[in-house]
Amino acid sequence: MIKIKKKIGVPKYKQIINAIEELIVAGKLKKGDKIPSINKIKTDNLLSRDTVLMAFNELKNRGVIQSVVGKGYYVLSENVHIKQRVFLLFDELNSFKENLYNAFITQLGNTIEVDIYFHHFNQSVFNKLIQDKAGDYNYYVIMPANFKNTNNTLTHLPNDKVFILDQIHNDLNNYSAIYQNFEKAIFNHLNELKTLVAKYNHFILVNTDFKQPVGMIKGFTNFCESHNINYSIEKNLIEKSPKKGELFIIPDDENLLRILKKIKTNKLILANNIGIISYNDTLLKEIVEGGITTISTDFNDMGKRLAKMILKNQQQQIENPSKLILRNSI
Repeated sequence: MIKIKKKIGVPKYKQIINAIEELIVAGKLKKGDKIPSINKIKTDNLLSRDTVLMAFNELKNRGVIQSVVGKGYYVLSENVHIKQRVFLLFDELNSFKENLYNAFITQLGNTIEVDIYFHHFNQSVFNKLIQDKAGDYNYYVIMPANFKNTNNTLTHLPNDKVFILDQIHNDLNNYSAIYQNFEKAIFNHLNELKTLVAKYNHFILVNTDFKQPVGMIKGFTNFCESHNINYSIEKNLIEKSPKKGELFIIPDDENLLRILKKIKTNKLILANNIGIISYNDTLLKEIVEGGITTISTDFNDMGKRLAKMILKNQQQQIENPSKLILRNSI
């Protein structure tokens, strides 16, 4: 009933606490039910008596269980003020990830507490946060960005309590995930637009400090090469002067605003002699310059689906689909 795993980076007494909490949340242990004895948990898992007692004392101090002299330990309360805790690690915060976060915590409800952290695309920060917080949470939601060998860090966490968000790498295929297929999305959506964008002779993908998903770059280059289109990848548009015949694909908003300003300065005409496709739809992109064409996933839906996976403890990988929103920028 209560199984303790070795070498997962979570202290054994915390695994006992988490296991009993989860049994209560799942309705498998109800108020008044007797829980397995200290000796049974100790013997079944080859633990010391002190380890099990430490877990029981913490649950007792929180009012979750009670001891009855000569009989054992019983569930005192199944009211989930015994909060489950979620460690949520984002790369950075922006408007659409804020939407994801809000949808996520709303769907979870008041019974689960979420602590949010940011690694800001710094792998040392990413590694340290995960190592320091191992064992402190019931679930871990990780946004791994483009970091390599992230599985080496995630081995500090229990495999079945980790959920990968947004990007899934080859070394993370053993984890549950809700993700975007960036390679497929950009290739397919550019293919939908190939007649409209045929008037442009040079495609430019902006890859800000190479923070953008590798799949986005692969899908872009595959499309351009399969259609014999002249293309380039720019780190940013600070020094770039836009020219007639160019189509810009811009994932970040800073470079989007930068190029829109330069287009006006250079007296170019959007959707006539220069084009723009942006990523991640917002109200601003619906309005500015008569509307900017976007490739976007539904971040509200992503947050809701992630919450449902955690609430139901579903072990699966779900692709969150993208959509093309055609407006007046191409």
